[in-house]
Amino acid sequence: MNPLADLDIFARVVTEGSMSGAGRGLGLSPAVISKRIRRLEERLGTRLLQRTTRQIALTEAGQGFYERVVAILASVEEAEAWVSRRSSAVRGVLRVSAPTSFGRLHIAPHLTSFLDSHPELTVELVLSDAFVDIVGDGFDLAVRIADLQDSSLVARRLAPNHRVLCASPGYIAAHGRPERLGDLARHRLLAHNTDHWRLEGPDGPVTVRVDSPLKTNSSEVVRESVIGGAGIALRSTWDVGPELRAGKLVRVLPGFGGSRKVAIHAVYPSRRHLAQKVRAFIDHLADLYGPTPPWDEGLEFLAAA
Repeated sequence: MNPLADLDIFARVVTEGSMSGAGRGLGLSPAVISKRIRRLEERLGTRLLQRTTRQIALTEAGQGFYERVVAILASVEEAEAWVSRRSSAVRGVLRVSAPTSFGRLHIAPHLTSFLDSHPELTVELVLSDAFVDIVGDGFDLAVRIADLQDSSLVARRLAPNHRVLCASPGYIAAHGRPERLGDLARHRLLAHNTDHWRLEGPDGPVTVRVDSPLKTNSSEVVRESVIGGAGIALRSTWDVGPELRAGKLVRVLPGFGGSRKVAIHAVYPSRRHLAQKVRAFIDHLADLYGPTPPWDEGLEFLAAA
């Protein structure tokens, strides 16, 4: 029995989306793949995959296991590369896609140190709020702020994403503070490219209809408007953390916030033969953000959560 081989088979099934696809890549029959997955599930005492005639989906336990398995296999591959003395040089062109505001605030300011460390590398950073096709558009990796439980791409979690309802003190003074979720219907709610918010509260998920008086395709316009006192918005702490700390914005309805399943990830097509330039950039971002990213530091309501 080779537990590491079973982990590799499991990861390949998830990446390929089927046992037959995993079998073709590994030179094994679907029956053998299925047997190895069952053996792994029996050893763990839990189901990792939901199987139907058309598709394979991760269970909740399977998703958490997959994220950790990918990290383990990547570490093993890195160790093997070191032993075999593969070149660790970071060179060439690295194409990265990232959301506009996040890239401007939390990637661009930290490119200097990365480029100084890798003088043979060119970084092409493309900022867009569109959902890019990483493979089709020729990107090496993308930074995505999303719930990636059903993604076929390999994802490394870089940081949590806390979204809170907030408004300026001036807006609260003029219009009052909502005390219950239903009170939001009497307030100006600011959003871009959506007519609803999916929130998590004391009783679980809830959807709030948003009829924003401000129509814009720019998240940054909404940010500046909520700081300016135009209404209540659902914002990420990476976007408005300094304003929350300084009191320019205050949290409202603290029992409600964005989905806890949404996080900041680096995603890329496959862990196998991962280019050193991609690994180096992902490690750079992970080191920058850490378990508690800088934008969350000093926010007492997060420390108390």
